[in-house]
Amino acid sequence: MKIVFLDAYTTNPGDISWEKLYECGEVTFYDRTPIELVAARCKDADIIITNKVPFNESTITSLPNLKAICVAATGYNHIDIATARSKRIQVYNVAGYSTDSVAQQVFALILALVNRIETYSFEAHRGIWSQSADFTYWRKPIIELAGNTFGIMGFGQTGQAVAKIALAMNMKVIVHHKHPERDKMKGIEFVSFDELLNKSDVLSIHIPFYPEYKGLFNLDLFRKMKSSALLINTSRGLVIDEEALAIALKKGMIAGAGLDVMCKEPPVKDNPLFGLKNCLISPHQAWATQSARIRLLEGIISNIRSFQANIPSNIL
Repeated sequence: MKIVFLDAYTTNPGDISWEKLYECGEVTFYDRTPIELVAARCKDADIIITNKVPFNESTITSLPNLKAICVAATGYNHIDIATARSKRIQVYNVAGYSTDSVAQQVFALILALVNRIETYSFEAHRGIWSQSADFTYWRKPIIELAGNTFGIMGFGQTGQAVAKIALAMNMKVIVHHKHPERDKMKGIEFVSFDELLNKSDVLSIHIPFYPEYKGLFNLDLFRKMKSSALLINTSRGLVIDEEALAIALKKGMIAGAGLDVMCKEPPVKDNPLFGLKNCLISPHQAWATQSARIRLLEGIISNIRSFQANIPSNIL
């Protein structure tokens, strides 16, 4: 069985063994694949593995041998599921592999913002602390999280993992979620969307991307938030209107933001958020710890083996 991995580099830049994947069939790897080369590289493929390479109707239709698409991620909005279904092509994803890694990044961003680690480390290295008249040095307040209200938008696996950390830090946790009864958790209060915006000292976004969510966080919503609030996004960049967020940060409508995802990735050089001292940006790396990528590869292999055994799981 011929398997083609179109954008293998981000899953494994060389620190993980491919051995178990080789056991699944005849595998061809490409670090990256532009859309115009997909048809040529996949013309004989039975199974395609893709992280971000899109598969629209014309691409899927051009591959008569294709039997399965394995998404090397949880999100799959770049795959035309309807066309795949009409062609009897099975589509798989891998869910939950990066839950703990993303939750860790959420608090890395928060702690960097409230403790101003980057700023004070830089100033210590420059000798500014050395010039202090006191044993301690700070210019702006350091914020204690305990007792503050932690808001969560979306309460899937990652949102729940983040909630447990917030509770462990003695924060009050409120959540806006479609299924409060199904996903209730001790110590968690479910609230309306407006309450989430009004009450959160830290608001962390954990929703999938649907077209109706594009630009959901706009100026109108930022006006409803506390001027002292922090906004954290490790979900999907497109749920935030970046122009509006830049205005909100410049005008003090909210105090700060920590982002691991952007509307366009990689972002353009003149992105309006670049250069803002109250906006921390990590380059879509929350999912990418080695432990998470090992679990991702194991999930891909499991999906391929399930397909080959005709015992499908994780089918979209």
